[in-house]
Amino acid sequence: MTTTDTPRWFKSSYSDNGGTCVEVSDHLAGSLGIVPVRDSKVSGGPVLSFPIAAFSAFVASVKTDQLGAL
Repeated sequence: MTTTDTPRWFKSSYSDNGGTCVEVSDHLAGSLGIVPVRDSKVSGGPVLSFPIAAFSAFVASVKTDQLGAL
């Protein structure tokens, strides 16, 4: 991710804090068109950045349980 904006990370309110969470930063969506995602256990680790449309489709699939058991 190359930007001077610093991501403001958050976890889902549905997170049970069991250590298997990801964090997202949605405030870059408007300015850069991306949603950065990282492992909540490794805050200094790698960050994956997804286009807004791809991340929105993923979230919609999760909400409607279309991904099935992985």
